[in-house]
Amino acid sequence: MLKLATCLKDGCVKPPARTLPVKTLAAAALFALGGATHALLSPAPHAGLPTTPAAAGAAAPVPAGLPDFTPLVQQTAAAVVNISVTYGKSPRAALRGIPDDLQQFFRMPPEAEAERSGVGSGFVIEPDGYILTNAHVVDGAREINVKFSDKHELSARVIGVDPLSDMALIKVDAHDLPTVKIGHADTLRVGQWVLAIGSPFGFEQSASQGIVSALGRSLPGDAYIPFVQTDVPINPGNSGGPLIDLAGRVVGVNAQIYSNSGGYQGVAFAIPIDVAMRVAAQLKADGKVTRGWLGVGIQQLNQDLATSFKLNEPVGALVASVEPGSPAAMAGLKPGDVIQRYDGKAIIEAGDLPPQVALTPPGHDAALEVWRNGRSLGIDVTVARLPERIAKKG
Repeated sequence: MLKLATCLKDGCVKPPARTLPVKTLAAAALFALGGATHALLSPAPHAGLPTTPAAAGAAAPVPAGLPDFTPLVQQTAAAVVNISVTYGKSPRAALRGIPDDLQQFFRMPPEAEAERSGVGSGFVIEPDGYILTNAHVVDGAREINVKFSDKHELSARVIGVDPLSDMALIKVDAHDLPTVKIGHADTLRVGQWVLAIGSPFGFEQSASQGIVSALGRSLPGDAYIPFVQTDVPINPGNSGGPLIDLAGRVVGVNAQIYSNSGGYQGVAFAIPIDVAMRVAAQLKADGKVTRGWLGVGIQQLNQDLATSFKLNEPVGALVASVEPGSPAAMAGLKPGDVIQRYDGKAIIEAGDLPPQVALTPPGHDAALEVWRNGRSLGIDVTVARLPERIAKKG
């Protein structure tokens, strides 16, 4: 269920660009291309190029200065899995083609209901069967089937789902499974090569490569995730698959694309592996995730605002509002304050603050460096647990 499916169903033409979960595009949608499908899947001859295949086992030489991704795929592919999901019967599937605002007037018999299915990716993080994937891949699933690179398949059960981070932990009954090597997203640098392995459009064990385009991206509706932006080709079915650095370490979980067509257009986003592993640890221990909370509304500074606050540059998170009774209110934070450091870490962009707060254990005393009335001051705040009413809203 990539939201592209809605676009195709509703007949929309080129919606505004937006971030989309990299979910599954049904096989029917691919083959609905009809005669074009053969052209897409068949190699076309090129003038001046040899048509005779290379000798078996002969590897093409790697141009000087370019990385060879072959060892990375060989090291990692066995721990990357294809995830097939059945979500159960949906009456809406039986009403396909009927405008949404009219569907409430139609009643369909139970036998007319249709099951929804999807495909995603994941990777093994523990040899006894624990697998990481995206929440949107398995949330609400009735059946989960995991296929490994050697083609054997196992049923999986959900250990926990965390919609706020879009992460999920599932488990198969197995032992001595190959696992990925876990890295750290903070080692990433803009411009470095990265590799993705997953199941785009259901094509299992597909590898694609690109570079890191940006770090610490804040996306609408995902305030708790400092996304890694890449230009790695990511498509529906890549959701939950690993983003790998040249040392063979998983540094992110591929999750979203930014597109006005529903397909890859050069902008993809991955959840930092550090965030994903913290979520996985809590899901394994408790089946849910606990986050820290300050109770402030923040906004980005621009140069005009910075000048009005007597700041040399627009650095920090501007406090726009303080919720009554919140930890921030009890600590004395005020609208107009600019939070420049949180627990020893610099806050450059407003979006840097929510992920740091979310990772703080409730009850921890965090030290803030705040700019107020033209001078810097220190404020200590006791972080509370993120309230359920806020967590449910996302």
